[in-house]
Amino acid sequence: MTQTPETSPAAHAATHALVADYYGQQLQSSADLKTSACCDASAMPEWLKPLLARIHPEVLSRYYGCGLVCPPLLQGCRVLDLGCGAGRDVYALAQLVGPSGEVVGVDMTQEQLAVARRHQAHHAEVFGFDNVRFVHGHIERLAELGLEPGSFDVIVSNCVVNLSPDKAAVMAGVAHLLKPGGEFYFSDVYTDRRVPLTVRNDPVLYGECLGGALYWKDFERLSHQAGFADPRLVESRPLLITDPDLARRAGPLRFYSATYRLFHLPQLETACEDYGQAVIYRGSIPEHPDHLLLDAHHHIPTGKVFAVCGNTWHMLHGTRLAPHFQFVGDFSRHFGIFEGCGSVLPFAQGGAGDGLASGACC
Repeated sequence: MTQTPETSPAAHAATHALVADYYGQQLQSSADLKTSACCDASAMPEWLKPLLARIHPEVLSRYYGCGLVCPPLLQGCRVLDLGCGAGRDVYALAQLVGPSGEVVGVDMTQEQLAVARRHQAHHAEVFGFDNVRFVHGHIERLAELGLEPGSFDVIVSNCVVNLSPDKAAVMAGVAHLLKPGGEFYFSDVYTDRRVPLTVRNDPVLYGECLGGALYWKDFERLSHQAGFADPRLVESRPLLITDPDLARRAGPLRFYSATYRLFHLPQLETACEDYGQAVIYRGSIPEHPDHLLLDAHHHIPTGKVFAVCGNTWHMLHGTRLAPHFQFVGDFSRHFGIFEGCGSVLPFAQGGAGDGLASGACC
């Protein structure tokens, strides 16, 4: 790839310095944010509230995420949190994986890690076990951090990938560290078009998770290059820039907070192909007795035969979700593209639940 000024090592170092200053010095709590981009505005599920109630107030006060990065079935899993900050998600995930699991948090900002580490003993006492550790480093250089390849069941990130100056390296590192059948489940900020240099070079817009946001189609391309053939949108919401000056500087760009899940499965195809398959959800996943939301187009009801494409079949059959499903069919006969598979802007344009379907594959 030809090196351009914004992709040079010097530019990457400058971006790292900007982000470290913004999150280490400029922001002292979530109240200091100037937009709603790095703040979770979605409704908090009831099962999460008691977990957060057990987390130290200082850790909670330094939360800058944009979504919920706690997928189901984490008991006993090994989880990596990219850009863990002060550790709110690490300590929530620690309770979900339990004493037989582990959560590793990586962050480049020493001030944030200092907060996370300062309260590690407190959380070990409250939880009754200590299953977390924090690593200082850059998420673009995961291979340099001593983490064992193919050793994580789940990798999460909460509104951090947009801050990286080398997103392709982040995606490649994630693929390198995930187990076969593992998943990258993360929330971030996306745009309806490519971000111009004037916005990308604005330090406040960049620090507020807007300047580094990916055009959604470029995100899909990066996913494919890293070996994630079928990224699945879980939920999304439009972001409003209420500050008039920042809105003017952002121009006509439309921003969205979105949560994706990417499964590390080499069998996946880049389109949803129809093999006449179906699944039946057993209703056995905790907190999901009546249905399971695999992604924004797969709201799978308990006990009902649910038609799926080949990719969805693999996502359920080749992952930790498999024991909770009955599988119908195989790959012996191909019927073409799965009906409804498209390529329009996928993000919700209005209230929560937009774009949620119960039978379509894409």
